[in-house]
Amino acid sequence: MKVTAVLIICSCLFSGSTGKPRFPDQEKDPKFWNVWAQRTLKNALTLQNLNKNQAKNLILFLGDGMGVPTVTAARILKGQLNGQNGEETQLEMDKFPFVSLAKTYNTDSQVPDSAGTATAYLCGVKANEGTVGVSAAAVRSQCNTTEGNEVTSILRWAKDAGKSVGIVTTTRVNHATPSAAYAHSVDRDWYSDNEMPPEAVQAGCRDIARQLFENIPDIDVILGGGRKYMFPKNTSDVEYPNITKHSGTRKDGRNLVQDWITRMKDKKGHYVWNKTQLLSLNPNNVNYLLGLFEPGDLPYDLERNSEMDPSLTEMVDVAIKILKNNPSGFFLLVEGGRIDHGHHEGKAKQALHEAVEMDRAIGLAGLLTSIYDTMTIVTADHSHMFNFGGYTVRGNTIFGLAPMLSDIDQKPFTSILYGNGPGYKIVNSARENVSSIDYQENNYQAQAAVPLSMETHGGEDVAVFAKGPLAHLLHGVHEQNYIPHVMAYAACIGQNREHCMTAGSGTDGLRPVLFSIVALLTVTRILC
Repeated sequence: MKVTAVLIICSCLFSGSTGKPRFPDQEKDPKFWNVWAQRTLKNALTLQNLNKNQAKNLILFLGDGMGVPTVTAARILKGQLNGQNGEETQLEMDKFPFVSLAKTYNTDSQVPDSAGTATAYLCGVKANEGTVGVSAAAVRSQCNTTEGNEVTSILRWAKDAGKSVGIVTTTRVNHATPSAAYAHSVDRDWYSDNEMPPEAVQAGCRDIARQLFENIPDIDVILGGGRKYMFPKNTSDVEYPNITKHSGTRKDGRNLVQDWITRMKDKKGHYVWNKTQLLSLNPNNVNYLLGLFEPGDLPYDLERNSEMDPSLTEMVDVAIKILKNNPSGFFLLVEGGRIDHGHHEGKAKQALHEAVEMDRAIGLAGLLTSIYDTMTIVTADHSHMFNFGGYTVRGNTIFGLAPMLSDIDQKPFTSILYGNGPGYKIVNSARENVSSIDYQENNYQAQAAVPLSMETHGGEDVAVFAKGPLAHLLHGVHEQNYIPHVMAYAACIGQNREHCMTAGSGTDGLRPVLFSIVALLTVTRILC
């Protein structure tokens, strides 16, 4: 204990000797904090006037693997990218007025996976690990447990109500998160029929890529990766014609993209596979859009070819502008899916930059919509074994070292660490000395306590940020499957519609006529 204290004190003295202030001078004055708190209090008091409008539009941002430590670290990174210390920065999601916690366990797993959780926050029922769009009565990989256990998603409910619907993801469009919006599969890995056991195909189970186009044939916007699962086996990829692993995978010989193009020929449907094609579209002249930008997942944002692959923000921009053409409104699922991949690989820098990019997309969505008629929710499916600590000083680079040495092996360590994963390294029978390597490199794998080829998910609750009509219904701690029920209630879709038509039900504000009254009163005040 004494050694640790000395090391911390020495480190702090060294830090102070550089002459660099650790925090702004204004923060030394109590008035600064009191004024800030009072301003926050006034803003909070305005929330007593609850937004009880009917939600015309619904947007769900899903940061795959974006647990609370990831949110905090991403906040610091965002600030530091803007030349600030970072800790005081606000993410776009931080500005949402209502925050709650969601319990993420699957019906059969204490620590969940992305498939069972996606079924919860999209379909409204908890499910088994590894399954999408089916109830817990279905057993993973057992085809004969599919029929009769299908559950529908909020995307389907919105489509049935006459709204436009869209899916935007940085992963494959048939990956776990997006697939729960349209598919019913007892195995999340059945991307195409190539990944399915022959007996499952013979029994009539369909791969997820096929279900994307067949279950809800008129999904208005689909943007992401996964191109190879749509084409016949060994068909060369349009972007990587000489790389075999990117060739088509389908054994049934079907070209799902061409089928879609043919079906949408006279419906203002457009297929694009690169950024130039995407951004050249006039959203006002597009009814349906299919964009598949990579054979598999899209690259990490730090490695993205900005000439060929659109960013998540750019995809969201186009998607919302197309979906807004429907006067009945829309539902949009946006997944920052590679946050999860970065953590699995122990690459915290990749994961956090993915989270910051998703936050940019959240900000843009806010500019393109209104809190008066658009409910926006930001959440995660699960967390990761990721954290940061070590008594770092204010403004310490989030990817930097803790200001002390270990009092056990007398070596430095990075603030960011994983509980398990590929970053576990032993050199000469001892922990690797991080000072001898570039620990701020994009693909540096942070040290982990337990060696695993892939880091695992975490089991703690995740945050749910909400704004817009009836966002106050997301409060306290809830089961994860509660989320789509709130969204459906706010939009008067699915099984939650009676309150929208019943006068005197306590939800009179949900009636669309309210918008007209408010608008009329506002104009009258201005003119008078």
